Amino acid sequence: MNTLNFIKFIPISVLIKIARLTSRYLNTKNTSGMLWKTRINLSICYPHLSEKELKDLAKKSVINQCINYAESLKCWAMPTDWNIKQIKQVSGLDILKDALADPKGALIITPHLGNWEIMNPWVHQYGTPTIMYKPIKNKTIEDFVLSSRERLNTTMVPTDAFGVKALFKNLKQGGFSVILPDHVPDPSGGIVAPFFGINTLTSTLAPKLAQKTKCRLISMTCVRSQRDDGYNIHINDAGLQYPELYDPDIYISTTTMNKVVEDLVNQFPEHYMWGYKRFRGSKETEHLYQNF
Repeated sequence: MNTLNFIKFIPISVLIKIARLTSRYLNTKNTSGMLWKTRINLSICYPHLSEKELKDLAKKSVINQCINYAESLKCWAMPTDWNIKQIKQVSGLDILKDALADPKGALIITPHLGNWEIMNPWVHQYGTPTIMYKPIKNKTIEDFVLSSRERLNTTMVPTDAFGVKALFKNLKQGGFSVILPDHVPDPSGGIVAPFFGINTLTSTLAPKLAQKTKCRLISMTCVRSQRDDGYNIHINDAGLQYPELYDPDIYISTTTMNKVVEDLVNQFPEHYMWGYKRFRGSKETEHLYQNF
C-alpha cells in the first residue's frame, strides 16, 4: 500500500488549512521560491499593475497554487464519486458533448489554470481520453498518481514520438485527447511565439494535431467557485472562436494557441500557476529567472 493513501482519511478542510499555512510562509520569501517566480511572471504579463496590485495578486496566486496541490493529493486518494461531487457548476456542457460526438475526434485544451486533477475524473464520465504523461521523479508520488489514473482507465502515453503517434491515432479514430498547451517543451517540440507579448518557447503539438486531423478543439478550465465550496468547469469551442488554430502556418496557429491560453488566464489570473518558469527557453528571457 502506498504511504500516501492515508490522505484519504484527512478532511479536505484540514488539507486546505495546511495549504494556507504553507502559502503564508511562502509569501514571506520575496527573493526565492514560488512567490519570487510568481511576481516575475506577473510583472511582465501585467506591467500596468501598481506595486500593491502586483503584490496582492501574487500572494493570492501562491495561496491558490498551494490549495491546488493539496486538493490534487486528496483527489488522487479519493474515489471517483468524491471527485465528481466537487464540481458544482458546468458551463458549456453541450459544447463538450457535441465535440465528443464528432467523427474527427476532439482535442481538449486545458492550461495550468485552476485544477485539472479535479476535472479529470469528471471528464471520464463521457469517455476515456488519451493523455500524455511525464513520470514524476519521486517514486512514491508517481505510484500514487498512477494508481489514481488506473482507477479511471485512462490511456496514458509518454511525452515522446510514440506518445504523439498515439494521440494522432486516437483522434483519427474519433476519440478524444487532452493536452496542457502551456508547458515549456524541448526546443525540438516547439517554436518561439508571443505569449502575453513576450517571445516564449511554445509547444506546437496541439496546433499540429489540429492541422492533421481537423479535430474539434475545446478549451476547458476547472476553477474554484467564488463561494469556495468546490469547482466550476468552463467549456468553450476554441476552434470556432479562434479559427487560426487550424492555420497551416505553424507560427500563426501556435501564436493563436497562446492567445487562447492568455484569454483564459485573463479571466482568472489569480488561479493560474504563475510559480512555473513559463517564460524560459528563448533568448529574450534567458536572464529572467536569475536570482537576485
